[in-house]
Amino acid sequence: MHASPPTPSFSEDIKLDDNAAKRANRLIIRVAVIATMGALAFGYDTGVISGALPFMTLPPDQGGLGLNPMTEGLVASSLIFGAALGSLFAGHLADRFGRLTALKGLAILFMIGALGSTLAPDVTVMVITRFILGMAVGGASATVPMFLAEMAGPKRRGRLVSQNELMIVLGQFLAYTSNALLAYFAHTPHVWRYMLAIAMLPAALLYVGMHFVPKSPRWLAAKGRYDEARDVLIEIRAEPKQAEQEMKEIIRQNEIDHEQSGWLAAFAEPWTRKLLYIGMGLGFVAQFTGVNAFMYFTPIILKSTGLGTNAALSATIGNGVVSVIATVLGIWLVGRIGRRTMLISGLACVILAQISLGLVLSLVPAGLTQSYMALGCILMFLLFMQMFIAPVYWLLMSELFPSHLRGGMTGMAVCFQWICNATVAFLFPLSLSLFGSMTFLVFAGINVLSLVFVCIWVPETKGKSLEQIERHLEKELTEDAQPA
Repeated sequence: MHASPPTPSFSEDIKLDDNAAKRANRLIIRVAVIATMGALAFGYDTGVISGALPFMTLPPDQGGLGLNPMTEGLVASSLIFGAALGSLFAGHLADRFGRLTALKGLAILFMIGALGSTLAPDVTVMVITRFILGMAVGGASATVPMFLAEMAGPKRRGRLVSQNELMIVLGQFLAYTSNALLAYFAHTPHVWRYMLAIAMLPAALLYVGMHFVPKSPRWLAAKGRYDEARDVLIEIRAEPKQAEQEMKEIIRQNEIDHEQSGWLAAFAEPWTRKLLYIGMGLGFVAQFTGVNAFMYFTPIILKSTGLGTNAALSATIGNGVVSVIATVLGIWLVGRIGRRTMLISGLACVILAQISLGLVLSLVPAGLTQSYMALGCILMFLLFMQMFIAPVYWLLMSELFPSHLRGGMTGMAVCFQWICNATVAFLFPLSLSLFGSMTFLVFAGINVLSLVFVCIWVPETKGKSLEQIERHLEKELTEDAQPA
């Protein structure tokens, strides 16, 4: 007789469970690191231009492109307009072809844009390739948080998706730092080409890495591929029971959801329309804090106080350092307190920082004291903006929208956010020249309105699965639409 195999003891079961949990944890970390290469490229490409532009303004015979103020603005803004278009279409493509396919395509766009701008022989080619690069940046801004949210469980979603914002600000910090180092050590007017070329590295890592991560289980389920979706969930969840429960929720929600998809379907029902408007409103809130006015124009603000050019440029690195530290703190906080609480707290602090900056520039005599006080107000603004508001914005973009419309609605909402970004970037220098320090008091007034919007309209999503969020919002927003 053959002896029956020994029954695993209780301690062996625990060891097996521990090993499965460790494998699931390693896989989720791998997914987060690889996917956020898109966010790193996003941050680097938006930050690198500040260091490249001074060299690109040199005449062609001295290694530059001979940029004038108009073409300088075109080169800088072409990425933002490309990002608006890229975010709009990337969400739709991610719904149709899958998150992984969309991210691979975006990685190729990143490399084409980075290589083209590095080798650009004239302004026309530079503007075109920066626009292509912007499409990749915008596409990544819509797709990466959505993919991370669909891979993470409810308890880890906040921190995992918030790592996207960390990689964005880390990319900006790396851009500012590499710009300074290259400008110091590379004694050539062509140094701007080296600055732009570095952007190809995270793009290549994103493309290669996408071959080593699983597909989104929710996208697979939306396409009726339930067995594949279940296999992925079992692979990325620590407990089979958790994976099975989540799979049941996904199937149940798929049966409730309509078969419609794409942009027009988002307007088919009152509650999805209202949800889209909330998402677009959050884009307004995030950008009309004035964050990118500070990221793009801090040297100009500080030079107006009498600070020297080199000192003002060094302060831009300070922006990057504070943004990284603040985002790390935000990732820690987002797992502990609610999304609404973070937005409300952040807006309140941002309003105080902007009022303080306006008063410093208006009342304190120009000089070193005013320079330091203004810099302190700017860094205080960035601390609370990047800690409380920016991570929560991208997190909510990944959570709010129903699964069958998530790509298209995320794309439209993020596209509007990029339009707001371009509007602020365009109007800020004009406003600063016309109204001076009053500009920051205007921003404070706009943010008071944003605070009211958040208090009234933005829902709390902490601790719920994506399917629970969808059912809750459909119920709440449908009831709000009913006549009294």
